[in-house]
Amino acid sequence: MSGGDFLNLLKKDGYGFGTPAASPYPMDPNGKTGLTSATTILAFKYKDGIMIAGDRRATAGTTVMHDRADKVIDIDRYAVMAIAGVPATAFEMARVLSHTFKYYRRSQLQDLSLEGKVRALSRLLKENAPMALQGVGAVAPIFAVYDPLIKEGRIYFYDILGAEFEVVEFATTGSGSPGIRGALHHHNKWSDTPANEAGEEEAIVLAMRLLETAAEFDVATSGVKKADNIFPTIKTIDKEGVHTVPLDRLNALYREKVSPNDV
Repeated sequence: MSGGDFLNLLKKDGYGFGTPAASPYPMDPNGKTGLTSATTILAFKYKDGIMIAGDRRATAGTTVMHDRADKVIDIDRYAVMAIAGVPATAFEMARVLSHTFKYYRRSQLQDLSLEGKVRALSRLLKENAPMALQGVGAVAPIFAVYDPLIKEGRIYFYDILGAEFEVVEFATTGSGSPGIRGALHHHNKWSDTPANEAGEEEAIVLAMRLLETAAEFDVATSGVKKADNIFPTIKTIDKEGVHTVPLDRLNALYREKVSPNDV
């Protein structure tokens, strides 16, 4: 008897939490499904707005499926969603959000409110809860938005069931997040220039250093591959809107300030 417990019912039918009984995807050594998953993302406030970044790797179990995944997605001119979890589900959520915001703007002749944007993503995650509990569609995103009315950026992270949490300084999620969360806390507490006082260039360098640190200790997170011209996706959000840091600038800053001794 399942006793009315949904998780017990899943186990009775051959499922464990996050572990379908059979899967066409590669399996990891613990027997868990290798459904394609995006890995490490982060966002933090800097002097002029919000910096939001992600590595480029997508994995399936212990297999690298793709090293050019874009996990940091423009939603509208003032909002960005970064994804950790199953890309297929996350990309569809991003498309729905983008169309929702665009429809509201065109029909109401104004942007959706900050609260409306935040709740819209929460609602999509709650609707996805059955898939997340089965382990075939879990997404744990970071949502960054600049509100031109109050001239301030906000950062939110969500659990897989849609609960939203606003953070004061930074958010990280994904498989490589535990190490860089501690590193970012240490930087903000004891550095001469905490992230929220850093200029744009300093913030870009910090984001790349954090992702390189995550890649060093987490096999699912990719580092920079200069030979293949693979760098993290990094975007800024400020009073002018969303901007993508161009590849040539990332390349120059990486060689000059992130890994100058790396031949």
